[in-house]
Amino acid sequence: MPVINRIGDFAAEMAEWRRWMHRNPELGFDCFKTAGFVAERLREFGVDEIHEGIATTGLVAIIQGRGAGEACIGLRADMDALPIEEVTGADYASETPGNMHACGHDGHTTMLLGAAKYLAETRNFSGRVALIFQPAEEGPGGGKVMVDEGIMERFAIDQVYGIHNAPLYGTNTFHTKPGPIMAAADEYAVVVRGVGGHAAWPHEAVDPIPPALAMMQAIQTITSRNLRPSDELVVSVNQIQTGTATNIIPAEVNFSGTIRTFSKPVQEMTFQRLREIVAGHAAAFGVEAEIEIEVGYPATVNHVRETAFAAGVAAEVVGEDNVSTEIAAEMGSEDFSYMLEARPGSYLFLGQGDTAYCHHPAYDFNDEISPIGASFFARLVEHAQPIE
Repeated sequence: MPVINRIGDFAAEMAEWRRWMHRNPELGFDCFKTAGFVAERLREFGVDEIHEGIATTGLVAIIQGRGAGEACIGLRADMDALPIEEVTGADYASETPGNMHACGHDGHTTMLLGAAKYLAETRNFSGRVALIFQPAEEGPGGGKVMVDEGIMERFAIDQVYGIHNAPLYGTNTFHTKPGPIMAAADEYAVVVRGVGGHAAWPHEAVDPIPPALAMMQAIQTITSRNLRPSDELVVSVNQIQTGTATNIIPAEVNFSGTIRTFSKPVQEMTFQRLREIVAGHAAAFGVEAEIEIEVGYPATVNHVRETAFAAGVAAEVVGEDNVSTEIAAEMGSEDFSYMLEARPGSYLFLGQGDTAYCHHPAYDFNDEISPIGASFFARLVEHAQPIE
C-alpha cells in the first residue's frame, strides 16, 4: 500500500505549508508564529481539541476516531529551527537573518499536519490520536518540558512515535532499529588553575598548560582502555582557551567537550574516569582543577515491539525492501528520548535523498517525502487502533 491517495492529492498544499515555515524560522521555545500557523491549519481541518501553550509554544491536538475505545496513540513533530545563516538561495529561504530550518523540522511539522488533515477527514480508527507539536528540540529540551508538564497523563497517551528526515538515504526508505538508536549527549568543562608569570622565569610560576595537556591526552584513553571493545563511546575535547601573549605563562586553562553514550553504565564509568583523570593530574602537577559535567539528553531507546510494528507499517507505505531495521545507532542526540522514557514507542529515519546534511547552511528539506511521512503517521493510527 503506497502513499495514501488522499494525502497525495494535497501534496502541493503541504509543500506550501512547509515553505511558509521555512521562510519563518524560530528558535527554541520561541516558536510563536509557527505554533499559530499550526493551530490555524488544525482548526481548518476540524480537529476536536487544540491545547496550546504547553512548554510555552507547544501544542497537542486531539482527533477522535469513529470507533469506540480508550486507546490513544501519540505522534510527535518538532518545530524549531537553528541559528545558522542560510545559503540555499531558495525563493522561500529564511527571512530571518541568522536563523534557518537547517534540520528539517519544518518538514516534520508538515508531515504531521498532513496526517492530521487526513485523519480529521476520514477518522477510520478507534479511540483518539494525540498530535504533539514540540518546540526546542535543538535545545534546551522541549520534549522533556512537555513530558514534565504531563502530556502523557493528561491526554492518556499509550504509545508514541516520531520521524526524522535522513539525508543521503533514498527518498522512499525508512530506517530504524530496536534498542538505542541515538546517543545520550552530555558535556563537561574543566578549569586548571596555576600561577601566572613571565615566560622567561618559568620557575617562578606554576604553568597550567602541561597538566591540562596531560589531562586531555589521558581523556583519549577512556575509550581505548576503559571501555569494552563491544561498547560504544565518544569523548572529545572540542574547546581550549588560554593565554594572552607569547611571553606570558597563563594562570588558567579552560577546556571542554562532549560525551556520547548509549548505556547508563558506560555513561557513569565515563563520568567517573573524567573526574579521576582531572583530580589525579592536578595533584601530580601541583595545580588546582575543577570539572563540571552537564547531563544532557538521554539516549533515544526504541521499544522492541513498537519498533517492529512501526517497521511493518512503513513497509506498507514504501515496500518491505525499502525498510531497514538493522541500522547502526547514531552518536547524534534527540530529545524524543524523553517521550520514549515516558511511553513505549519508536523513532524512525525517513530518507530524503542526496542532499546537504542536517545543520549545514545549504540544507533544505525535500518536499517529495512529506506525503510518505504523512501516510506513515496516518497508517500507524489506523493499524494501532482499528475500528472493530
